[in-house]
Amino acid sequence: YRAKIIPLNGPMFGSQVAKVIESKNPEWPVGTHLVHYEGWRTHSLLTAQHIKENQFTIKPMPEMGNLPLSLGIGILGMPGNTAYFGLLDICNPKAGETVLVNGAAGAVGSAVVQIAKIKGCTVIAFAGSDEKVAWVKELGADYAFNYKTTNVSEALGKAAPKGIDVYFDNVGGKFTAEALPHMANLGRVSVCGAISTYNEKKEEAATTNGAFKESFLIQKQLRVEGFLVHRWNGRWLEGLSQLKEWILQGKLKY
Repeated sequence: YRAKIIPLNGPMFGSQVAKVIESKNPEWPVGTHLVHYEGWRTHSLLTAQHIKENQFTIKPMPEMGNLPLSLGIGILGMPGNTAYFGLLDICNPKAGETVLVNGAAGAVGSAVVQIAKIKGCTVIAFAGSDEKVAWVKELGADYAFNYKTTNVSEALGKAAPKGIDVYFDNVGGKFTAEALPHMANLGRVSVCGAISTYNEKKEEAATTNGAFKESFLIQKQLRVEGFLVHRWNGRWLEGLSQLKEWILQGKLKY
């Protein structure tokens, strides 16, 4: 799969902020910036046909003002909108509820932590080192744990004795299997990623992908929804505009 995306001697796959230096497209005049996935290179030629076929991977950027353009591949780009829509549209967290986030020091997870705090929630965060845990606490997490040195189930039992209302899952696998019994009735789970299982072979995945036990889903009446951020392509700048406003208000760090 990776070999198809990144052939030998090809440019590294990934997103970049690009400045338009020549254009025959009124939608993208010279001087504007956009985010695209043509790989890490100095110049790219995007034909009309290419733009038509890749509309989901060519993204507009908000007016950045004095903010770094690099935020277009971070908090004011795909990772930011992943956190924004994946948490708010799917889980609709309410003030006073408890939100669990794993992968909390990542580009998406760190935004989820802060958005949940903006919405008045209690936030429980897990990350993979003591340094990351300290930083996530700086972002406002009420509880933060190193999953490598902490018993996940015991920690959740103490931090959320009344249960978890919203679970933003970046990890899947064993972590999710341990977290689900701690969900509150009518809890919501946003399945953003399953990074713990991405390198598994098919035969391994068949034995480890049972994290979402049907009995827990039924007994607790949980709503579980997976998503891809391109679903909100038509509202792209809506999310980025709100994230930018929170940055300028000092509510959102990056």
